Amino acid sequence: MTGSLFKGNFWSPDILSTIGYDSIIQHLNNGRKNCKEFEDFLKERASIEEKYGKDLLSLARKKPCGQSEINTLKRALEVFKQQVDNVAQCHIQLAHNLREEARKIEEFREKQKLQRKKTEIIMDAVHKQKSLQFKKTMDAKKNYEQKCREKDDAEQAVHRSANLVNPKQQEKLFVKLATSKTAAEDSDKAYMLHINMLDKVREEWQSEHIKACEVFEAQEYERINFFRNALWLHVNQLSKQCVTSDDMYEEVRKSLEMCSIEKDIEYFVNQRKIGQTPPARIIYENFYCPQKNAAPSGKATGPNLPRRGPLPVPKSLPDDPDYSLVDNYSLIYQ
Repeated sequence: MTGSLFKGNFWSPDILSTIGYDSIIQHLNNGRKNCKEFEDFLKERASIEEKYGKDLLSLARKKPCGQSEINTLKRALEVFKQQVDNVAQCHIQLAHNLREEARKIEEFREKQKLQRKKTEIIMDAVHKQKSLQFKKTMDAKKNYEQKCREKDDAEQAVHRSANLVNPKQQEKLFVKLATSKTAAEDSDKAYMLHINMLDKVREEWQSEHIKACEVFEAQEYERINFFRNALWLHVNQLSKQCVTSDDMYEEVRKSLEMCSIEKDIEYFVNQRKIGQTPPARIIYENFYCPQKNAAPSGKATGPNLPRRGPLPVPKSLPDDPDYSLVDNYSLIYQ
């Protein structure tokens, strides 16, 4: 239950001490600092997410990634790049959301600061009033004690001068005694007055201290609850980002499931085929018998080179002694 712990555990026996109040204020300042640190953390995380998103967006839109692929794999790659683009946009949106959460934390800190300021002004005033009244009371007490000592001294002087013959000296001592008694009574009244005023100030300070403790404890309860919820929301946003990204990557997986290796190969063949007839084999061509080596139909032939004619038919019979003559040219040495 709020407002029940601070007010019962931050008292000091010393009326001038503010150690309990100062301890609470220090704790609240630390809490405010912690909120500021988390706010700065969110802003820096937002900058990281934004930079990552923009870099990823630039990568998806500018960097080639399998741009010459065809058919089903090409469609899968198009889905992949589109989903990477979507993931990048999600990171940029996450950066925007984180900055919005940081702004809310800043507003919360400022709101609590203004609320605390009102209470702190009141407490500073009562602390100052308490210290001032305590000083006045101590001064009144010091004066009262001094006047009492003076009265006692005057009474002792009167007693010591009881046997004096000089009436003027006795009268003078009695006048001094009467004056000191009056001064002592007046200082006593002033001292009592300051004591009463100090007690009134003390009660007022205690009342304001209790109120301040209740306000500060309620603020601390609110701050811890807000901080916890902000952190919870932050990790939920990160989890949502992961789930969203996985959903987008699931679309890529689905497109890859539709990818067919056989269809892609068949698509390539149908789009780029040039013919189904392989070249004919190269046949042997006899240098001396070109007529037997006619090129097959449809085959291009090489240039027609001049061929030597057949061997001359000898005019003489083999049994003729002149068989060794060919066109009057003799191969026999004579």
